[in-house]
Amino acid sequence: MDRVVQRALSASVTVDNQVVSSISNGILDVETLANRILKFKVWDDDGGRWKRSVLDNGYQVLLVSQFTLLANTKKGNKPDFHGACPPVLARDMYAALLDKTRELYIKERKLPIEEGQKWVQDGVFGAMMQVALVNDGPVTFEINTRAQQQSTNSTPKVGTPKASAKEMVSTEAAPSKVDEMLTSQS
Repeated sequence: MDRVVQRALSASVTVDNQVVSSISNGILDVETLANRILKFKVWDDDGGRWKRSVLDNGYQVLLVSQFTLLANTKKGNKPDFHGACPPVLARDMYAALLDKTRELYIKERKLPIEEGQKWVQDGVFGAMMQVALVNDGPVTFEINTRAQQQSTNSTPKVGTPKASAKEMVSTEAAPSKVDEMLTSQS
């Protein structure tokens, strides 16, 4: 899975001229994995650079889905989105990621369950959004977990032309409800 992690002083998502989510200090993250989001060290401490995570600092997370990150731009003047996950599957994977990120944040910070939505917010899946952020640094990282997995596994990964939806789910260790949905469609 490709992801972009941006350190932000503030960020918000607006849909149809209405702010649907906003955070102060935190991470604006696009299609990523919950555990990595919460523990990725992008802030400094008194001892040096890159020592503290969003959890360490008690900051917020804003998850925003963005299928355009999977665009193939190698040929011609038009982006090709054939490597993107089918929308129904992508929506379920995104919802599972959001739930898992909230669950882990609550668990790690020992917060009441109702606090999850305050600390981990999201945009509106599939909507045309205006995402505003004040990038801190700027600090932006692009992390491709497919490249990491390909070095240890020869199975096609998400976004590669030969990967089936079933392979996308199994190689990304997506939640069982998505796997069950794919099995029922086969």
